[in-house]
Amino acid sequence: MPTIKVENNDVEVNEQGFLLNIKDWSEAYAEAIARLDNIKLYNDHWELIYYFREYFQQNEHAPSMHQMIMGMMPKTEKFHDKKKYEKHIYSLFPSDPIRNICKLSGVPMKQPDT
Repeated sequence: MPTIKVENNDVEVNEQGFLLNIKDWSEAYAEAIARLDNIKLYNDHWELIYYFREYFQQNEHAPSMHQMIMGMMPKTEKFHDKKKYEKHIYSLFPSDPIRNICKLSGVPMKQPDT
């Protein structure tokens, strides 16, 4: 199993870099993953990371983009328009916001509906 080094500890991840044991998550883990994925973490990133962790604890799965926007918009004073907030999220995570936030927050990636 692949591992990444977090504060002198080897943390197991899967082949895609997702955390295998959610209990191994820490801010240091998120920072290590962010460095590997060339993401600089700012307050807006951390708000989303902690939102995903809280959502996962309550629902046992990661939120969809729609669920995240509807859940976070009331908490975000500077955005009152869904499309503008979604664009902001894509500015933070250009390639795939849900995948990136799942990875950083240590929660499993939501499986697509079939």
